[in-house]
Amino acid sequence: MSSEKRSIPVWFVTGCSTGLGRALAQRVLEHGHRAVVTARNIEQISDIVADYAETALAIGLDVNDHAQVDAAIAQAGEKFGAIDVLVNNAGYGYLAAVEEGDDRDVRDMFETNFYSLVALIRKVLPGMRAQGSGHIINISSVGGLVGAPSSGFYNATKFAVEGLTEALAKEVEPLGIRVTAIEPGPFRTDWAGRSLKQAKNPIAAYADTAAARRAQITGYSGKQPGDPLRAADAIIKVVESDDPPHNLILGKNGLDRVRAKLAALMQSIDDWEDVTLSTDYPNA
Repeated sequence: MSSEKRSIPVWFVTGCSTGLGRALAQRVLEHGHRAVVTARNIEQISDIVADYAETALAIGLDVNDHAQVDAAIAQAGEKFGAIDVLVNNAGYGYLAAVEEGDDRDVRDMFETNFYSLVALIRKVLPGMRAQGSGHIINISSVGGLVGAPSSGFYNATKFAVEGLTEALAKEVEPLGIRVTAIEPGPFRTDWAGRSLKQAKNPIAAYADTAAARRAQITGYSGKQPGDPLRAADAIIKVVESDDPPHNLILGKNGLDRVRAKLAALMQSIDDWEDVTLSTDYPNA
């Protein structure tokens, strides 16, 4: 492979059929980069790659199928030689009060939102370590930093992504590999519409908390302030940066919520500092 081609980064993006993943795949290719574009139904992404025979590869991929993951990584290697940027975007939401949650639904969401992300990271790391470079982008959420009624289980998947991403960065950055968590607020995607799963057996006691928030979220589906194409441009800017952030919040709504959470957390830490310090052994 020529050095010129090798200098053009190869992206591997999951969940490209709709929303942010689709927007990102489009922008990456328009930007002149190369991309492995994946989705469970390959027919839904064929139009994205149609005009990019040399720089794009469409692959049908269910991220929960480990055999398909292995095959997709191998196909990417055969086509482009390496993966420079992994974007773990595949995932979905589930809204239920903690008491209302269905165990099977919760475990299924963890498989997609967290465990499949872990599997893909572990599959691409050997190649990135060998080349001494790479960038792993984990699409988290403002919900990975701020909990909210009805989102407890979804929050748990994204808080897990946040913790993993922070630790991973400290492990692999000395090896030349960068890691960033992207935290979108509400964006105009299918997250709050077709893709959203909800409690099957609502409990009346949560009408003013979890149920009210579910109604709010589904009510603004298609009206969210975030633009997926602008989000895609922001992610490309992160990857192209010489000093990329470990975290990037997307959208004013999300930024305001995270700042409010951090302010409240710092206030609580300060208010309870004496109790915190009282738990150590004297003179420790």
